[in-house]
Amino acid sequence: MVILSYTLLLLCLVSFTAGFVDAIVGGGGLIHLPASLLLLPQVPVATIIGTLKIPAFSGTSFAAYQYVRKQKPDWKLLWVMMAIAFVAAFIGSFLLTKVSNSFMKPLLFVLLSLVAVYTYFKKDFGIHQAKTHSTSTKYIYGVCISLGIGVYDGFVGPATGSFLVLAFVGLMGYDFLQSSSKAKMVNVATNFGSIILFMLKGKIIWGIAIPMAISNSIGGLLGARFAIKKGNKFIRIFFLCIVTATLLRFGYDVFLVKH
Repeated sequence: MVILSYTLLLLCLVSFTAGFVDAIVGGGGLIHLPASLLLLPQVPVATIIGTLKIPAFSGTSFAAYQYVRKQKPDWKLLWVMMAIAFVAAFIGSFLLTKVSNSFMKPLLFVLLSLVAVYTYFKKDFGIHQAKTHSTSTKYIYGVCISLGIGVYDGFVGPATGSFLVLAFVGLMGYDFLQSSSKAKMVNVATNFGSIILFMLKGKIIWGIAIPMAISNSIGGLLGARFAIKKGNKFIRIFFLCIVTATLLRFGYDVFLVKH
């Protein structure tokens, strides 16, 4: 299919911005998806989502590399989480090709409203490491996070990074910087799982995906460096902004869009 050069340029600018935002606290899909749906009205939704997984994967990978250089993750736990997240996202993407995902938006709207209120009023949320779990508890939480959010990423997608950060802060007790680092690694696995499914289904437009992937990678690299430099307090504020943006997006879908 033929894509006009200015449309591709706009998509690359969108992808750079999404990569920068996503590297800090997740939520890049909130920029990627609506803009791509607007700029590519003639392309089926499943194909757009499949195509966007390529830049999402590349940007997240570059961001993850930046974080891992500065942080020392628990690789045993992360590899288990990534393996489960990969399979879960593959299953979620398969479900996307079979059923509608609109029923999840009201639930997500309520959940994010509670998250925004809690994060705003609890000033120390994610500023310091809050919990020290036993190894078995970490693995139980890790499996649940990877399975639940992995299916969500493959099935719905937007704000996956934010949900992962929230899970690492709220359940695992990490601070925002540690959570962003670990969230990126798990998000790499969920994106890869979805990519495999969409490739098998022929749902990726490579002429769009590759330029967007380069732009997203640059944005992800710069965003991760910015977050590492600014620290937890900055990431907390950014997290609140992205959760609010996610709320507005889902609120629009739930209350204003006629189904």
